[in-house]
Amino acid sequence: MRSYLILGMCALFLVQYFAELNWLQFVVVGLSILAFLGSAFKADRFPRWLGIIMMTAGIVIEWHKGTGVQGISDGIFLILPLLCLLTLAPLLSVPLRLSGHFGSIAALLRNLMHQPRKLYAGITGTLFLLAPVLNLGSVRILNEFMEEIKLPSTMSAKSYLVGFSTAVMWSPYFASVSLVLHYLNIPFEEYILYGIGLSVLSLVVGNVLFALWEKGNPLSDRSATKAPLEKEHRRQMIKLVLFVVILMSACLVVEKFTHWSMIVIVCLMSILVPLGYGVVSKDWKRMAAPLVDLRDRTVPMLNNEIMLFMSAGMLAFAIKGTSAANGVSTLLVHLADRSFILFALAVMLIVLSITYMGIHQIAAVGALAMQLNPAEIGISNIGLALLLLLTWSISTALSPFSGLNLMVSRFAGISGVQTGLRANGLHLSILALIGIAIISYIG
Repeated sequence: MRSYLILGMCALFLVQYFAELNWLQFVVVGLSILAFLGSAFKADRFPRWLGIIMMTAGIVIEWHKGTGVQGISDGIFLILPLLCLLTLAPLLSVPLRLSGHFGSIAALLRNLMHQPRKLYAGITGTLFLLAPVLNLGSVRILNEFMEEIKLPSTMSAKSYLVGFSTAVMWSPYFASVSLVLHYLNIPFEEYILYGIGLSVLSLVVGNVLFALWEKGNPLSDRSATKAPLEKEHRRQMIKLVLFVVILMSACLVVEKFTHWSMIVIVCLMSILVPLGYGVVSKDWKRMAAPLVDLRDRTVPMLNNEIMLFMSAGMLAFAIKGTSAANGVSTLLVHLADRSFILFALAVMLIVLSITYMGIHQIAAVGALAMQLNPAEIGISNIGLALLLLLTWSISTALSPFSGLNLMVSRFAGISGVQTGLRANGLHLSILALIGIAIISYIG
């Protein structure tokens, strides 16, 4: 029943986006509140209480601002696109599973299992390709392939976090990119090259550091035989690359000609791509099982995400314009006048401090994106977006409370602090310094 409630909320949001009916907005907000309350009973203890506290604080702050029910409704409605994105994006895994791409990825990684540096490049490269479309599902799927290889804990922590965190900085299928570009009013087509450039840089730094680390911690078996990858698997990998390129290109083309919100475009693509695959392949029977699994297992498992996303979004919206937010904004503008590096480091420190307490990046980064004025800081909208997304990516990897860190630490069998800070602290520090230097140059 909760699945139908959440899916119905997503469907009505998309209708409301085009119909722009005020009464329908209240209906959608009502459904989202029911979904929030329903998720509260099923969520894990920490996200449940954190979500309740943040939602309560957001509502109380917004009420005291004098906006009343309309303000609270606007705050909740503002975060609904991200919930729709979170719910509908997993639909894209259906055609990928049925087309045999995942089997070819598994074959590629098995082929590299005795060549640690190439295997690391294969894992991070695969996540660079899959994570923008499948989100955390990409890590889960890849780990299933890796279980028989039994990677060392440090290698798992390094490869999974480096590969996945790149998508946080450029993929329109991620809440991070959609939220920041939406708040800063930046078209995705203007941002994508900057985002991909920073992501590729992170990938290169990660692979170079791993090669240096592997020299002192040899993992290779030089006596192992190496077999070439079969032609069919190579063909499937090429098809996978083309699929991602075509999908992202289609999103850019639709945005350019319609000027719709990129979040809405991505949600529509998440529905239309599997539908198109079913029409072309006429394989509706095979599609039925993963679609039912999505309805009965994937959507009901979003309890923690719904609690954290909705409550953090409400809190970020409510904080905007308060004396505390204005004070932080004034401090950051003052630092920016003195030095961009001080400003950038302060932004990173604020977000990392908040996320290390367990509060989702949406609350911290969302509040900063809504509060800061790029003109006052002396940088462009693109520059501020890059800084916020770089910070989001770093905090996702470092915070022991982030969904990525929790999942990877569980797979690697080590603590969240070991996964984030110890295994990837050097990589993230170098990336932060290089990123700040690039952003200051872009201006």
